[in-house]
Amino acid sequence: MSKEKKYSVLMSIYENENPDYFKLSIESMINQSLPPSEIVIVKDGKLPEELDSVIEEYQSFYTNLFSIVPLEHNVGLGKALNEGLKVCKYELVARMDTDDISTNERCELQVKEFMKDKSLTIIGSNIDEFYDEPEQIATSRVVPSDHKEILKFAKRRNPFNHPSVMYKKTEVLQCGGYGDFRRNQDLDLFVRMLHNGCRGKNINKSLLLFRANEDNLKRRKSWTKCKSYTAMIYNFWRKGYSSLWDLIVVATSQVIVLVAPTSFLEWLSNNYLRKTDTK
Repeated sequence: MSKEKKYSVLMSIYENENPDYFKLSIESMINQSLPPSEIVIVKDGKLPEELDSVIEEYQSFYTNLFSIVPLEHNVGLGKALNEGLKVCKYELVARMDTDDISTNERCELQVKEFMKDKSLTIIGSNIDEFYDEPEQIATSRVVPSDHKEILKFAKRRNPFNHPSVMYKKTEVLQCGGYGDFRRNQDLDLFVRMLHNGCRGKNINKSLLLFRANEDNLKRRKSWTKCKSYTAMIYNFWRKGYSSLWDLIVVATSQVIVLVAPTSFLEWLSNNYLRKTDTK
């Protein structure tokens, strides 16, 4: 395989993850049509025996594929990914969550885009969301594909589906890596990268199956989450990334999330923020 086609996969696992979901996630990356040259797994704190056993099983079977980064304490996703990035051997790094499933063509399509346009730094895709069975798609999160539209979208919302992205390691590190946030650390990174001159693209196709949870909307209805998201957009406004109007729209929408009935939020999400599968 030529050097420009080689890539690393970056994952982070912590104690509450499901071992069966973890296996499915790893399998989806091992079975890519363009296989990875390396899979880096960060152990974000001490893991239960079931998760350690999964890692040991794959390490023993694929002796030269896996690099494990053990962290003594749980530091959160952003910091854990920063530690993993330092270990990645290859310039192209594919992010992958430990409970999602990549389609088998995902990484090949992304690498091809990088080869066609050397100016690109981040390439993501749309995602299909499911609850129980991957075959039963509930909704899809469609993101803008063009760089100009990505810049516009990023003023209020995340322009990339984080588990679907492949990016250039050196550019991520030059922009300071993931910030020390427990939430929205990916949005913070992507906006900093875009405003530092990095170019992005989303493939207009769902290349990842995202394991959603029917309680997601209920969990969003917390003061902590609403305050955190609004504070991040406020920070973007102060830096000139977002306008005052963008800040007002986001702050207002977060208040609505906080006070509106869950049934209304579900309707709003399915009709305006997501595409519902009607098959």
